[in-house]
Amino acid sequence: MKILTVRRLRGPNVHLARPAVVARLDLGDLAGRETSDVEGFPERLLRVLPGLAEHHCAAGTPGGFVSRMRGGTYFGHVTEHVCIELSQLIGRDVSFGRTVSAGVPGQYDVIVECPADEAPGSLVPESLLSAAVELVLAVVTGSPAEPPLAELRALADRAATGPSTSAIIAAARRRGIPVERLADLSLLRLGWGNRRRLAWAAMTDRTGGVGIDIAGDKQITRELLSAAGVPVVPGGTATSATEAVGWLQRLGAPVVVKPRHGRQGENVVLNLIDDAAVAEAFAGPGGEKVIERQLGGRDYRVLVVDAEIVAAAERIAAHVVGDGEHTLAELVELANADPRRGEGHARVLTRIRPDETLLARQGITLVTVPAAGREVWLRDTANLSTGGTSRDVTDRLHPDVARLCLRVAALVGLDVAGIDLRMPDIAEPLPPAGDPDEVTAGVIEVNAVPGLRMHLAPMQGRARDAGDAIVRAMFPAGSDGRIPTASVTGTNGKTTVARLAAHLLGGAGLRVGLTCTDGVSIDGREVYTGDATGPRSAQMVLGDPGVQAAVLETARGGILRRGLGYDWSDVGVVTNITGDHLGQDGLDSIEDVAHVKALVAERVKDGGTLVLNADDPWVRTLPERPRVRAQHKRIVWFGEDARQPVVAAHLAKGGAAYVLQDGWLVQAVGARRTLLMRVADLPGAFGGAAPCMALNALAAIATARAMGASQEVVLDRLARFDPPVHNPGRGTLLRCGQVALFMDYAHNPAALAATLRTLHRLYGPSRCLAVVTLPGDRRDDLIAASAQVLADGVARVVLHEDEDLRGRSPGEVAALVEREMRLRRPQMRTVRAADHREAVRSALEMAVPGDVLLVLYEKMAPMLSLLAELGAVPGDPGPAATRRSMVVSSIKE
Repeated sequence: MKILTVRRLRGPNVHLARPAVVARLDLGDLAGRETSDVEGFPERLLRVLPGLAEHHCAAGTPGGFVSRMRGGTYFGHVTEHVCIELSQLIGRDVSFGRTVSAGVPGQYDVIVECPADEAPGSLVPESLLSAAVELVLAVVTGSPAEPPLAELRALADRAATGPSTSAIIAAARRRGIPVERLADLSLLRLGWGNRRRLAWAAMTDRTGGVGIDIAGDKQITRELLSAAGVPVVPGGTATSATEAVGWLQRLGAPVVVKPRHGRQGENVVLNLIDDAAVAEAFAGPGGEKVIERQLGGRDYRVLVVDAEIVAAAERIAAHVVGDGEHTLAELVELANADPRRGEGHARVLTRIRPDETLLARQGITLVTVPAAGREVWLRDTANLSTGGTSRDVTDRLHPDVARLCLRVAALVGLDVAGIDLRMPDIAEPLPPAGDPDEVTAGVIEVNAVPGLRMHLAPMQGRARDAGDAIVRAMFPAGSDGRIPTASVTGTNGKTTVARLAAHLLGGAGLRVGLTCTDGVSIDGREVYTGDATGPRSAQMVLGDPGVQAAVLETARGGILRRGLGYDWSDVGVVTNITGDHLGQDGLDSIEDVAHVKALVAERVKDGGTLVLNADDPWVRTLPERPRVRAQHKRIVWFGEDARQPVVAAHLAKGGAAYVLQDGWLVQAVGARRTLLMRVADLPGAFGGAAPCMALNALAAIATARAMGASQEVVLDRLARFDPPVHNPGRGTLLRCGQVALFMDYAHNPAALAATLRTLHRLYGPSRCLAVVTLPGDRRDDLIAASAQVLADGVARVVLHEDEDLRGRSPGEVAALVEREMRLRRPQMRTVRAADHREAVRSALEMAVPGDVLLVLYEKMAPMLSLLAELGAVPGDPGPAATRRSMVVSSIKE
């Protein structure tokens, strides 16, 4: 048994609403065998992982999985449950798993949930799956089986967000604010588009660089605050051991030596009372040092966020209390066994590492057994990062101290600040600044990126939701940080609908971000070229601070391979659902395709709008799907006829629809009808010869209106839609000499049939010829069906193949298309070309004046470049074609 591939679903997906990992598992020698075929397997596995006894499985009750193992289940299913149990044991809170056939004998897809904010590039899922496979194999063979929990736990801790970042994420999600973690950092993007904000741990994008630099320099901070009359600890800087010793003599013992630019209590040495100790501390890491008088009293931290006091805590240095039985080393080990402690900042407390120099000053070693009740201090500094703990004192904070801390944060210039103070009691006021030699309490440091752990999970006292305070400051007045967002899916027409909807929204004064098959554009300007219908391109738009509204073309491939690039949309559009892509990614039926496309409908937010094609039988089923019905969504239908039963019933209940009626695009609400534009005047509809464009326009209008664009703006922008400019490569009509060129991306039977109907209406069947290429990743029967449609629509064809053969042999697709065409139409004339350049040139040589050449392509940019090189310019159907389309349109009406 081995893992063949692993892919991550970064957002909502067809399995669940949270991130997941999908592993393709080859059972090898275990294919066809079940757990009941391996004597003693369930019992041996339970001895290694007793927690499996609580797994429900399909039974829905604890023990369900054990029953399945004893009755016999396949080993892919077992691997799934072992992976989940290992995740739980290392503190990775996941519970969802599913195992399904991969369509190849002996191969299965194991789907396991991932934590929402685990580092995107972490190796944790792969490592867990590998450990699960190895464990199952060991139990099968009766070999020793010991899961590497310590290594897995360390890996998971490194990939997880720390407590401070987790608190901000949790607070944002409670508010419905979208959250994206960038790489394996604590850098977060909260919100979308122009409402987007950034946070890095407790630092926000409004935290000033000057304030950060001031707080990072302990001496500058002291000087700035002192000049403002803030009581600060007396001291100064030293660049040599001699200068450091000089400060001891001026200040008097004890003193503190710390790096001028240090952080988190690193290399800070306290309780220095003689020249030798000061000189030794100066020689430690950290470069230039600050020497300060060590004040008596307690260590406090006050958290200020956006000019408000959020929390105050007393910080207590790491220590243990003797019990008269255990050695000091054993007491430390017991303290570190607390599950709240971890390495670094991974958990709310940090593991303790005793300072043996400090122990020596107390006359104790790690093998000493401290007397019962004796406090043994393990570190000088009270930082949580050195193993310290905290006690919440927010409610005891004296108003004068609170006002002083607010003033300090303002003086340094920080929106989020941690003010460190040393004083006898924070419930008493600080004495005003005066003679430095008389200072007994004051500000020690200011932190620009304060840790939140001491406030989130104090050892004593009430926890304070510091993450929520930061989120409230970043998103005032209850903002959810979202921008209007539409997601467009379907088999055909989705690129045109997305482009047209973005164009219409642009008229409302919005900077629109658009993703589609050909790239990403911001405010009408292309910023990325290539297939941009997956989650990465969606995040490209949603993460752009200039975007005020987003229209995202969302394709099947991206959904299946990576999940959605967003959590919820305001509008979901489904244009149609056909059998294209059957045989790919486990899609064996149109019902499978519908299941994938339905995700876009399911992820429309409560109160959002679903724009659905009433003429498509599969689309009509979407509102009845449980996960669509779970949200209260507004349904808007579009289609050819208001009398269609689903539309008529919807309108009878006062619903809205956009339909074609008497040659017009019409808005229907209940019994009311509003004429929007004549189909004959619609750009790209060629006087009514392209009804598919009219339907696309209806879907785009419904989308723009649902996103807040006014009817007046929509109609004005619709009239100014220029297909060659705003929708290149989709029904683009050009002219090269006396031959018309019709460039389109049609690559399946339904799209080809619609395109050819348009050309027949404009030019007549006898005038049509085509340059044809079809994608090789389609099943043979789908390619054959497309070839048959072409054979019925054109008599002359030049064939070439995509540069990307998509797993096919050279010439294989062209031969299949040619064979099917000739079977359908024996007299058909076909020519083979080496590439798209030769194919277009050959077809133009074949054409006669008055012909129309249908140009199908693999990549738009190279084809447009070639056509421009050949002198093609934007064209129109011409008077004869216009008259023919008007006749067709009037007959249809």
